[in-house]
Amino acid sequence: MPFERFMELALYGPDGYFTSGPLRSEKAGDFLTSPEVSPMFGSTLAVFVEQEMVRIGEPFQLIEVAAGSGTLLGPLLATFPVSARAVEVSAAARRALAATLPEQHIVGDFAELPEPMRGVILANEFVDNLPMAIAQLTPGGWRERWVGLDGDDLTFVDHPVRPEVKAWLLEYAGPVEPGGWVEVQLEAAAWLKTALERLTAGCVVLIDYGDLAENLSPRRRDGTLRTYRSHHLGPHPLDEPGATDITADVNFSALVATASSAGASVELHRQDVFLSRLGLRGTLRELRHQELASVRSTDQTGRLRLRSRIIEAETLLPPRGLG
Repeated sequence: MPFERFMELALYGPDGYFTSGPLRSEKAGDFLTSPEVSPMFGSTLAVFVEQEMVRIGEPFQLIEVAAGSGTLLGPLLATFPVSARAVEVSAAARRALAATLPEQHIVGDFAELPEPMRGVILANEFVDNLPMAIAQLTPGGWRERWVGLDGDDLTFVDHPVRPEVKAWLLEYAGPVEPGGWVEVQLEAAAWLKTALERLTAGCVVLIDYGDLAENLSPRRRDGTLRTYRSHHLGPHPLDEPGATDITADVNFSALVATASSAGASVELHRQDVFLSRLGLRGTLRELRHQELASVRSTDQTGRLRLRSRIIEAETLLPPRGLG
């Protein structure tokens, strides 16, 4: 089968990684995203949501896709209360979201949301998990790598490159040396196109790890496809389907082109720059001043709590980390 079909089943099938089992994005799970690291991620994004509401006016709604347990929405809505809905495939996460949103505002699929949409569609670490094809450049040209059987084991097998996959590769793969691997992210582009078509005013905010095609070139020798489990790199993507997170770096060149062709204006920022423009560094300066002022305080618990908030928020900014 095509790798994107395998990835879809492994992540979103009846016994898929995201559709079954416990919460995945938490300290006791397999990975942490920015909202779990610091509530100031959500409270800072609230500034952007408020700016968009001022820009386009009412009616206005915030929609978070792949909302997890509400670690982003909770602090955001506490900072700027606004009508909100959440899309989340995980039953465990939807149950947790019920503490943040009314049950009728939580759906399992983007297609279930009412139309038309006006406001902000927010997706943090979502498109990196959308099913993608896998291709390799050989001396004879591009070939796809599908999933087949070697006895009782799953293995990659060669397959002629499909026209739509080849067209994406020629447009967005960027510089690739022979032997290099590329994750072909057709589903990410299709989802973004659908989201923009349904949005009559406002914006889509995608936050993910990745880069422009030319900057991904150094990582093409082995590709960026990988798994995560227990906060560490996991086994080979074919080894334990349904038991690990499967992900790859996002090709933002393809998404920028998709949004532009849909008539949207596009901005691309590093996370640290985006959050700083929304005031996070200013908030951190205020917290550090409070920490200095608390040196002589007898409330050591409060001081430790303040230090913890500062450390958590600082983690959102390093360019070689979450920033």
